[in-house]
Amino acid sequence: MKRKTLSGQIYTYFLIVIVLSLLSVGAVSYWQSSRALDDQVKQYMEQMVDSANYQTDSYLQAYELLSNAFSSNSDVRNFMEIKPDDAYEYYVYSDKIKKFSESSVQTVVTLYKQLNMIYVVGKHGRSFIYENQNLLNLDPVLVQEQFDNLMKIAGDGKIALLNMSIRPVDQGSVVTMARKVRGPSYGDENRGVVAIEIKLDELAKTWDRVSLGKKGFFFIVDDAGNYIYPRSMSERKPQDELSSLVLASGNQTFLHKYNGEERMFVSRKSGYSDWNLVASMPVEELRRPANTIRTTTIIVGLVTLAIALWLAYRFGRSIIAPIRGLKDSMRETEKGNWQYIDEIGRTDEIGGLIHSYNLMVTRLSDMIERVYEAELEQQKNQLELGETKLERQRAEFQSLQLQINPHFLYNTLETINCYAIVQDSGEITEMVEAMAFMLRYSVQTNLEEITVANELNHVRNYMIVLQHRTGKEFEIDVAIPPGLLLEKMVRLTLQPLIENIFQHAFPDGVEPHHFIRIDARKEGGLFQVSTLDNGTGIKPERLAELRTKLEENRLAEPEETGESQGGGIGLMNVHRRIQMVFGEAYGLSIDSEWGRGTCLTMTMPETVRPRLRG
Repeated sequence: MKRKTLSGQIYTYFLIVIVLSLLSVGAVSYWQSSRALDDQVKQYMEQMVDSANYQTDSYLQAYELLSNAFSSNSDVRNFMEIKPDDAYEYYVYSDKIKKFSESSVQTVVTLYKQLNMIYVVGKHGRSFIYENQNLLNLDPVLVQEQFDNLMKIAGDGKIALLNMSIRPVDQGSVVTMARKVRGPSYGDENRGVVAIEIKLDELAKTWDRVSLGKKGFFFIVDDAGNYIYPRSMSERKPQDELSSLVLASGNQTFLHKYNGEERMFVSRKSGYSDWNLVASMPVEELRRPANTIRTTTIIVGLVTLAIALWLAYRFGRSIIAPIRGLKDSMRETEKGNWQYIDEIGRTDEIGGLIHSYNLMVTRLSDMIERVYEAELEQQKNQLELGETKLERQRAEFQSLQLQINPHFLYNTLETINCYAIVQDSGEITEMVEAMAFMLRYSVQTNLEEITVANELNHVRNYMIVLQHRTGKEFEIDVAIPPGLLLEKMVRLTLQPLIENIFQHAFPDGVEPHHFIRIDARKEGGLFQVSTLDNGTGIKPERLAELRTKLEENRLAEPEETGESQGGGIGLMNVHRRIQMVFGEAYGLSIDSEWGRGTCLTMTMPETVRPRLRG
């Protein structure tokens, strides 16, 4: 398995943080800007269509006034009542209507050049057609045919806009505004039609102001699905797929594939003319600014990523260099070579850690030196012990020195370094203090009796370091009565049991439903401290093997099962240490059920306190 380096982990963490930050910022920025641009373009198209709709209605309403004037004119109404073969009356009323037209229409023609012609057609088949101050004579059959169509389509007294012309040559280039007209008496039935033809070319100048880019276009569809404008679309069949979508959408925006290209259509229905004014632009052209933003974001993101990774590399080296120096020095210390580290004037947490390490090495070196000198002095005074005892004492000194196992410190330092990168100094201070207390507590090699409170404090420091190393919060339930906190027990016996639980009881990690409880009680002159967990438990064959070892006190046998690994002393060592202090009648017992949990109980004699006399 390839060994992971701290520098590689730091660089990986920086890479993940930087890439996630750039991706999240870039994605959100692109999404927000794209949506804003889409809304802006859509709003622009809606404003353009609304403006064209308003101007179109204004023009048509002006011609409605002209239509109202003709419809209410008495000469026009009387014209509807003449006899089909009365040439005199036809001439008289035609002349009167012509004069009325010249006086009424002249202002409109000056202001609006869209007017093509005005005609009045009676039910009797006679017609009056006025074009640019001239009267026209058309085929009576054609006039009668158009009259019949107008009478079917035009509303009863209401304006109707029709895509037709009385002359075939004007078909498709004009729009007809028609209205039915009654006779002289308003109670009579409809006697004819007054129609005004409006030139689309002149009116289209208003629609041509709708600016929709190179590939955008504007068109009009009436309520019957006929294409009013432009002339190029009037050749399409009425009520085809596009016109049906326009009529179904009302005033809503929709997307449709037109001529093999995805396009956006913005439709507005005129409340006056019942026309549907539609603006269309390709989606690709709408998204072009967003694509430019996306490309710019990617380029800027890659440049930023390269710079950030270079800075991360430089920053990681500045953190890792002193850590590596500290690690190398600890390896030398592990071999028995006391090595000091130059503090190089650092005042940060790493500088404090180096200072603590140098102080620890100094004190350990002085302590071993004093012990060594005392033993040498004693050997000088007891020369009868000979060379064999002297060699044994040297071996014991070597053992004392090698008892300081810095593997736990190495792992802790790597964790501290990660905190130094991604978090502030509060957690580092807490972890360093906990580790310092554990080292000071563990460096004492004698099996002196200490209190339950001391062991609990050692467990607390161990939990602080463990939670920072694993990044997971976990609480231990301490159910020891306050009166038992000063009871005597053996040093370094409770923490190895807790460590054993974390290593073996929860192999898949600690879950919210897991718990560890520490309890103590007095019973029959015995003092018992127990740890209870609801982990995986111990298999029956393994439990029997452990109990046999406890009964036989096989302390010196190698731990092939690895239960003392990970910085713990091991269950067998805890059992033997209790017996070495209190006697063979005491020690460690194990109760476990596979899949349910384990209970480890340390049995010691009850502390006898002198009674106070009153």
